[in-house]
Amino acid sequence: MRRTSVYSLNRILVVSNNSASPTKPPSQPFPVIKFVLQSTFCSSSSSSSFLQIIDSESKSISNSLYQFLPETRNPNNLVNLIYAKLKQENTHLALLHNEIKGLLPHLGAREISRVLLRCQSDCSSALTFFNWVKDDLGLKHSTQNYCIIVHILVWSRKFWKAMQLLSELIDMVTNVSPNDDILESLVLYRGDCNWDPVIFDLLIKAYVKANMIQEGFRTFRRTAEVGFVPSVIACNRLLNGLMRQRCVDQCWEVYEEMGRIGIHPNAYTFNILTHVLCKDEDGNKVNEFLEKMEEEGFDPDVVTYNTLINSYCRKGRLEDAFYLCKIMYRRGVLPDLFSYTALMKGLCKEGKVREAHQLFHRMVHRGISPDTVSYNTLICAYCKEGKMRESRSLLYEMIGHGICPDNFTCWIILEGYGNEGRLLSALNLVAELQRFGVQVSKYIYEYLLVKLCQENRPFAARSLLERISQNGYVPGINVYNELIKALCNCDHVAEALDLKAEMVNYNIKLNLFTYKALISCLCKINRSVEAESFMEEMVKSGVPPDPPICRALVNGYCKEGDIQKAESLLGFFAKEFQIFDTESYNALVKVASENADAGTSMELLDRMQKVGFAPNGLTCKLMIGGIWKATTLHKHKLNVDCV
Repeated sequence: MRRTSVYSLNRILVVSNNSASPTKPPSQPFPVIKFVLQSTFCSSSSSSSFLQIIDSESKSISNSLYQFLPETRNPNNLVNLIYAKLKQENTHLALLHNEIKGLLPHLGAREISRVLLRCQSDCSSALTFFNWVKDDLGLKHSTQNYCIIVHILVWSRKFWKAMQLLSELIDMVTNVSPNDDILESLVLYRGDCNWDPVIFDLLIKAYVKANMIQEGFRTFRRTAEVGFVPSVIACNRLLNGLMRQRCVDQCWEVYEEMGRIGIHPNAYTFNILTHVLCKDEDGNKVNEFLEKMEEEGFDPDVVTYNTLINSYCRKGRLEDAFYLCKIMYRRGVLPDLFSYTALMKGLCKEGKVREAHQLFHRMVHRGISPDTVSYNTLICAYCKEGKMRESRSLLYEMIGHGICPDNFTCWIILEGYGNEGRLLSALNLVAELQRFGVQVSKYIYEYLLVKLCQENRPFAARSLLERISQNGYVPGINVYNELIKALCNCDHVAEALDLKAEMVNYNIKLNLFTYKALISCLCKINRSVEAESFMEEMVKSGVPPDPPICRALVNGYCKEGDIQKAESLLGFFAKEFQIFDTESYNALVKVASENADAGTSMELLDRMQKVGFAPNGLTCKLMIGGIWKATTLHKHKLNVDCV
């Protein structure tokens, strides 16, 4: 936008919700602001004769007794006192705070605006006062205060600070005063101070920066409708934001509006719109737009071609991508690192890793130095094919050329070894990376620890944990749980209990997974009483048990022959936690029917039914089997007695 000279304006502000621009559909809900400007250009003095805004709250203090008060106690002198202090060199508003402490309750939004307007020729003083009110006095500025200080800063070319305060204003209006309209307020309060239309550019950019893209779009539309022409930079920012949100139609609406109001697009504009077309997945539109771009006098640059090449590769149109690469050479636009990397990714996606590697060598021979992304593209593709030797060779090549592998590089190679079941090679690679000074992330260590545990190699995992703990690594609960589970699977319960104690020392709260692994292991080795104590500890710590824990304890006591305890626990889980585990119930019935007579087994069924257990087909089968066994034994005994 052009910076305006000082105007003498008679302004009529009309807010209409029904009028619309030719490019705006009639149903669009936001209001249109129209101005009728009758201006005569004056000399470039700092003064201006604006029509003053009538402020309904701006009532002068008319109490006649105030004139008898000292200056520092007269509310009518508040603005003068503050302004006089700001005019002094080495201003210390903290001293003023003490001098006018009794008048501060009279410092409202109107008085703040008056001070700011008095200071508009000195933006430093205005900003000092604005921050003093906000930070030291703890007062909340009004929308009017923000608009005036932003106008002052923009007129003084302090765009960065103006953007910062506009962002604050947007945040305040969004969260505190949603009915305020920032654009209308900026237009309204411009009449009291020097102003520059570039402020509307900044507002559009501020909305985009705050990710309020639709507000930025509406602001663009409204400023264009009233005759203010945004800059191409602001339009590009808006287009970029709309593209990120995939608002394709609105991107083209902005582009058409730019042409209508005379904003000349630049190469960046065309590159954004090329990207939009690639997302729109219409190849014909892309070609038409490129032709239009050339008609406008812009030759596609490397960014344009890279956007198209990347789009073709993502869609599997490799022939088109390589053809476009040849066109680049013919037109004197040399492919760069991004061009080659996009083509390599396309080849790898099609499973043509060898061809991608050949293209990589061609790129290097043409003097383009590879980066981490280009190396990662090949390494990832080789790992997916299980070609770990090639991946490792590329890793060493990276390090040899001074390119430090990132977390993705290390992760993808180690995961490749893990998928191949070659954890020893993965561990050796970690040791080599450490010798080369490559930082290995904790996520890679955790992956290796968990993988070792899943292969039931807990002591190897424990050894690795002790080694990396010396570098400050502290395992999380998931790593501890996997270690405990692996130790329990191998019946090394003593080591598992040591790890549990270590978790307690590190203030790591045990969860259901931890207790389940320990309880199941203890029950399996006939230590059900100890397992039950862990269950009680778990309940006290606020972790409720689940059916597998119930099953482990009941089976453990049944295995040890303590049927009464098993029955007691089964009833406890049912009453306290509403756990009715049929498998545990049938395990108890099976043991009871094998070790007791039919009458005792039937009594057990009655008691369990009162608790809430209902027999199923397996229960009946077990009972019949027990009764048959008891009857057979009884007949055999009678036959023996008769003999």
